[in-house]
Amino acid sequence: MDISKLYKKFANCSCKREHSCNIKAVEIGAGVLNKLPELCKDYKNILLVFDTNTHKICGEKIIELLKSKNLTLKVLQSQDKVVIPNEQKLEDIENQVQDAHLIIGVGSGVINDLCKKVSFDKDLPYFIVATAPSMDGYASVGSALILKNMKITLNARPPLAIIADTNILKDAPLDMIKAGYGDIIGKFSCLNDWELSSFINGEYFCKNIYNEVYNCAKKIKRLGAKIKNRDPKAIGKLMEGLVLVGVLMSFVGSSRPASGSEHHLSHYFEITGILNGTEYFAHGIDVIYSATFLAKLRDKMILGQPKKREFDKVDYETQINRIYTKSAPEVIKLQQKLGWYNKNDSDFIYENWAKIVKILKKVPSFDKFVKMVDSVGLNYQEFEKLYSKEKLDDAILYAKDLKDRYTFLWLYYAYFR
Repeated sequence: MDISKLYKKFANCSCKREHSCNIKAVEIGAGVLNKLPELCKDYKNILLVFDTNTHKICGEKIIELLKSKNLTLKVLQSQDKVVIPNEQKLEDIENQVQDAHLIIGVGSGVINDLCKKVSFDKDLPYFIVATAPSMDGYASVGSALILKNMKITLNARPPLAIIADTNILKDAPLDMIKAGYGDIIGKFSCLNDWELSSFINGEYFCKNIYNEVYNCAKKIKRLGAKIKNRDPKAIGKLMEGLVLVGVLMSFVGSSRPASGSEHHLSHYFEITGILNGTEYFAHGIDVIYSATFLAKLRDKMILGQPKKREFDKVDYETQINRIYTKSAPEVIKLQQKLGWYNKNDSDFIYENWAKIVKILKKVPSFDKFVKMVDSVGLNYQEFEKLYSKEKLDDAILYAKDLKDRYTFLWLYYAYFR
């Protein structure tokens, strides 16, 4: 992937904003792990961060490649199935930084987010060696963490280098590969939320970035069957798409082009799952399932007419406390700060409903989403089977409260619930 060509493409964007990203190298392909020593030539003291799984996958290979360096190893462990990116894990890495000149994370979402945050706080460069094409955050500025039992995304900075060897990626757990596909397919939903908020709220919107992400999603959606079968070229294309979207997020300075209502549902399932000890899908799988589920909701709105519902603060806080338990005060605090529940935009919504429907219709239909789900070997019925009707009903109304981002779920809550 020639990152310099992408930078040139957006050098004089029509949105009038300067788009920049500090990534210097993106290596995607068979055998590119062997380029690591050359990329590290200017760094002597290196902190390598793994988890137990990624250390098994390529730990010894990386250590052998960097044997001339002064290496410090940190292998993150967890009694749970996955490492949770919380305060303790950040501290575990920070305690190992010491004299490091460079941090190299080896893993996917959690490792990347933790290393990204520590490198930002400590003003250290970092690289990421990707072990799965599972999510689009490799190149983004945001670090998605769980702090104070809340899913939050903090500003950080992208890695200086991304190394994604398809010989490693193709052998990743199949659910992680499917999750990467799901994360890309979810862009049809979040892009629509972005355009909708631009129309209703005047939020900044870049048509060029919108088109780039949309075209990426269109290309990747055709690769579902090949991705399911671990075709190396298709896996490489998927990884390129994930990195591309991450760079475009960096261009905007937030995850807006890549995260909307479908991600809010995914975060809701994760947070409530952690709080209650209940099962939830991998992030990207939840994203594609949630985007499919929400397509039904958009269809309902397209066929209906808006009717303003009054906001009941007492009932709202009761529901938030029931759903988010010990995280509820942080959720309520966030929404009090935003003040969106007190917003009265009914005149604008009524007058412009036809234009809003036109925007909502740009999202693929429920049936088309189901076909994309099926193509990669997933089964949408498993989504509704795992999450009860009550949980899904709650998600429609209150998943939006976890974030400071307007999506069509706010429109649904105010005018269609």
